[in-house]
Amino acid sequence: MTKLSVNINKLATLRNARGGNRPDVLHWALGIERFGAQGITVHPRPDERHIRFADVRALKPLLTTEFNIEGYPNESFIDLVLEVGPAQVTLVPDPPGVLTSNAGWDAKGRKAELKAVIARFKEAGIRTSIFMEPDPEQIAHASETGTDRIELYTGPYAEQFGHGRDAAVAPFARAAEKAKEMGLGLNAGHDLDLRNLAWFKANVPGLLEVSIGHALICDALIFGMENTVQLYLRELR
Repeated sequence: MTKLSVNINKLATLRNARGGNRPDVLHWALGIERFGAQGITVHPRPDERHIRFADVRALKPLLTTEFNIEGYPNESFIDLVLEVGPAQVTLVPDPPGVLTSNAGWDAKGRKAELKAVIARFKEAGIRTSIFMEPDPEQIAHASETGTDRIELYTGPYAEQFGHGRDAAVAPFARAAEKAKEMGLGLNAGHDLDLRNLAWFKANVPGLLEVSIGHALICDALIFGMENTVQLYLRELR
């Protein structure tokens, strides 16, 4: 079964908007685990506008499922990940001020940089994944960075899904085959939701994990968090 890792950034955004500690990010992360999610994802940014570095440190000793920290590999991020020691680190090519992740790595052009960073994480025993678009050539280059997995950026799939789901998923199916050929594990994330998740899962072979945050938290406002986590797990089955 494909694992569901819930990105809790939006809970932190809501907390930070008012100050104080409501909602309590730690409490909800543990609840999401209890409701059946197989992982928790956070994306600390330099301005700490949602998840804070202190949240990351506080979460690690409490979580019992897989902890995935994603972010841009500047030195402060690298130091945080090496200090905390999550199960997985997912590297994204976001510049510091970007609103949300919206592109994959140029693994060909930035291969040396990625190789150096990934080597540091692997030496610490942390599984690595890098955020990629469904470009077979770039995925081939990604395999030369030393990464364990890639995470396919699924924003374009979500945008095109309503105009034709076969065409929307086709490049991701091809990318999955290329990842398998290159010996890479496969994750996916960005704008996956209850409408498009099952089709993606059914047509993208070898999918190990999806990371879902914004849509899931929005759905939880309607259905409640426990029920929403179960609804997403059902789509993955």
